[in-house]
Amino acid sequence: MAEWEGKSRGTVSGYRIFIFLIKYAGINVAYLLLVFVSFYYVIFSPRQTKAIYQYFRYRRRNNAIRSLVNTYRNYFVFGQTIIDKVAITAGLEHKYTYEFDGIDHIRQLAKDNSAGILISAHVGNFEVSQYFMGEFDKQIHLVTTDEEQRAIKSYLSSIMATPRTGFIVVKDDLSHVFAINQVIEQKEMICFTGDRFVGGSKTLMSKLFSQPALFPAGPFLISSRLSTPVLFVYVMRERNRHYHLYARKAVFNHRDAQSLLEAFTQSIEQILAKYPLQWFNYYDFWKA
Repeated sequence: MAEWEGKSRGTVSGYRIFIFLIKYAGINVAYLLLVFVSFYYVIFSPRQTKAIYQYFRYRRRNNAIRSLVNTYRNYFVFGQTIIDKVAITAGLEHKYTYEFDGIDHIRQLAKDNSAGILISAHVGNFEVSQYFMGEFDKQIHLVTTDEEQRAIKSYLSSIMATPRTGFIVVKDDLSHVFAINQVIEQKEMICFTGDRFVGGSKTLMSKLFSQPALFPAGPFLISSRLSTPVLFVYVMRERNRHYHLYARKAVFNHRDAQSLLEAFTQSIEQILAKYPLQWFNYYDFWKA
């Protein structure tokens, strides 16, 4: 299995271009550019294209032609989520509509006298949730392994009036562990992405779409041992600039990380059954 390298494509310059288009030409013109950008990535990002093609061909059981078409559509939808994130960050959230399914679970976590644990994945567009969930008494801290995105997040924060989410970047020196512990001690909310790890990290194995895959052990070891509810949270893109937030209580055995992981993989399968195009892990995810 090819490990994820801890970096995603995308630069601050690319985000600046999208902001320019959104500001002076409109969101729909920015979407139009994706017709060509998506085709470019299909051709010139062979490893990523192969990974997504195999997801549709062997995990979704699409035929070869449909798998290729859906690979292009996947790039296009991913591009739309990036444009949406930029537009919403720049203050255009009124251009979008939102639907909440289970938001009361998150609000209850924010009120509880304990740390709140959210687990999400690289599906949909979770990062936009901070702009339309409203203000909570507790800040949400997102733990990310995406080193390359620090400059992008810093830039987006600079154009946003009041950043509502903190970011904790997983580092080789393990300094992120202290940051996570501090958030837990302060009884704030923390969100893990439970589907990615970098080389050298401790992992757990579970099946996803009937095939074994490796997952980061940390989020599940930490979450399963705390005496606080754990939520699986996804924000999925729908037509006409509409976003749908799903929050579900995780049902698992206390102090059993494997039980929590298996509940997580089941939740991913359920959400992708409804939104198959919104799987955004562009590397060889499944164990050979």
